[in-house]
Amino acid sequence: MKILILGAGQVGGSVAYNLVSEASDITVVDTNPVILQELQEKLDIRTVVGNATYPSVLRRAGAEDADMIIAVTNSDETNMIACQVAATLFRTPMKIARVRAQEYLGQPELFGEGGLPIDVLISPEKLVTEYVMRLIEHPGALQVLDFAGGKVRLVGVKAYHGGPLVGNELAALREHMPGIPVRVAAIFRRGRSIPPTGQTIIEADDEVFFIAAPRDIRAVMSELRRLEKPVKRIMIAGGGNIGKRLALELEQRYQVKLIERDPERARRVSEELRRAIVLLGDAADEDLLLQENIEKTDVFCSLTNDDQVNILSSMLAKRRGARMVITLINRPAYVDLMQGSADIDVAVSPQQATIGSVLAHIRRGDVVNVYSLRRGAAEAIEAVAHGDRHSSRVVGRRIDEIPLPEGATIGAIVRGDEVLMGHHDIVIEPEDHLVLFLVDKRKVREIERLFQVGVTFFQ
Repeated sequence: MKILILGAGQVGGSVAYNLVSEASDITVVDTNPVILQELQEKLDIRTVVGNATYPSVLRRAGAEDADMIIAVTNSDETNMIACQVAATLFRTPMKIARVRAQEYLGQPELFGEGGLPIDVLISPEKLVTEYVMRLIEHPGALQVLDFAGGKVRLVGVKAYHGGPLVGNELAALREHMPGIPVRVAAIFRRGRSIPPTGQTIIEADDEVFFIAAPRDIRAVMSELRRLEKPVKRIMIAGGGNIGKRLALELEQRYQVKLIERDPERARRVSEELRRAIVLLGDAADEDLLLQENIEKTDVFCSLTNDDQVNILSSMLAKRRGARMVITLINRPAYVDLMQGSADIDVAVSPQQATIGSVLAHIRRGDVVNVYSLRRGAAEAIEAVAHGDRHSSRVVGRRIDEIPLPEGATIGAIVRGDEVLMGHHDIVIEPEDHLVLFLVDKRKVREIERLFQVGVTFFQ
């Protein structure tokens, strides 16, 4: 597959890094030759210096025979125009664009039939907002990911001393929770993957990823750690696109306070919010946090555009009594450094959220969802089974008959409205949605081939 990535910033660079290991033909376009040079020194890719909206630049990059264009520059307008040029002049089959401004996203007719020729719209703000909301719904979780329209979720949680399952074999989970369908998809211990079997003993500090229906998540989490109290009070630092969107979503169900240091932005946000309280000030101001009872805050979300402000305000909030801290961090190196530290419970990366959405449209074999796990080290994939026993490697076969690559696990099957855990004797039927956990992302191509349908697949 030949892919053009427009924009070599954090998102574009991360997309290139994720795809280059899968042997795609990748060209990156950017106006900054220094960034392109740094990227080319690290990755086996082509680079082109120039404006991504210019036909001559796209032609030099190979747009005439490209299968896909991924426009992720920092400018919505550049991304949209580049897709228009690619469609009109080069008939590019798939066009993906990052669009952030609500002024555009609030006008769906812009992107509908007869509108701008963009096949997939990606809004990092929307993706991050949905992600943070799931974390708030399940306090104590490291990751909460939706599959099959929310019918089943993959949850990552750190095991703690005192959890009923800690120190016991994994098989005890079924004894502790009879009648509750749950499947442990993977365990990470001291940074390394441990294959989950019935005899695996759960240790404190293990990162356990399990699959369950939303209604059962809280019960499963109680086996691994002491349950957190339900969330009531939330404080949000930053009134930008993400902070404002999150406050709008949460203010009907929780007591929400939002801190914004820019007076004009604070005024605009206060006019849009109905129940949330908007405070003018600095989220890293200790006196302000104490004055607003930070010690009684259940969740502190630091969502400004500045990584250092987010990290410092989060550390301060945690040390002054906030129960759970969620921090938005753009730089991947900072995410790895801060995730799970004593002062930051969950580090959220907009790049990882965006990459997952992009990858879902690049994967072959009818892969409909892709999520990066453990800062990109592993992946969770949702794939749809098509065909029959003669045209598919999956349909009509028991799970233990499917030639999965090493490190891959089928965690659950969604069949209509029914959620089935991925036990070895379940036979896959057409149109089943399979949730797979892949420890080694380099095996993605093998998963894709499994789900491709064709009369000659035996050859």
